Amino acid sequence: MDTITALNSLKRHVFFDLMNLSGRAFILVQYSDNVILGNRGFTKEEKENGIILVFNPKMNFLWDEYGITATLVFGTSPQKCYIPDNDIIAVYSPDLNCQFLSAPYFVDTRHKEYKGQAKHPELLVADKKEKDLNKKTRKKSISRAASETDATRGASDKNVIKVDFTKKRK
Repeated sequence: MDTITALNSLKRHVFFDLMNLSGRAFILVQYSDNVILGNRGFTKEEKENGIILVFNPKMNFLWDEYGITATLVFGTSPQKCYIPDNDIIAVYSPDLNCQFLSAPYFVDTRHKEYKGQAKHPELLVADKKEKDLNKKTRKKSISRAASETDATRGASDKNVIKVDFTKKRK
């Protein structure tokens, strides 16, 4: 079992334990093109901060190895929803005063399958090119900074006053 799959399994386990203890569980879902909230979608604020969804045992939902499938009610309108477990960044219970957080994955989830598999090969090539470009840029910046330091060091040595703070013996 890879790390992402194990982490998603842990999220699911915490979710159901919290629901069994308090009667409900909350999840924080990050914005992603993979998240389906019926025809409602995400608001502008939810795209920035995520959306909090509340579940209880009486609701008809399924959390399988890919994520949560449910019909959720927003206002008075029921919406068919799908939340990939990769996009769930927090599971918590205010009733129990506890939470489980996981940092959002640093991957482009639009090109990722729900199983937690690696990116497509063309994305890996693009990532490698970007990393190589960043390395080259970083090396140029470091060498430029070093040469500027060497050039200014000679001029600044003339302006330095050396002070001896040791006590003189009488």
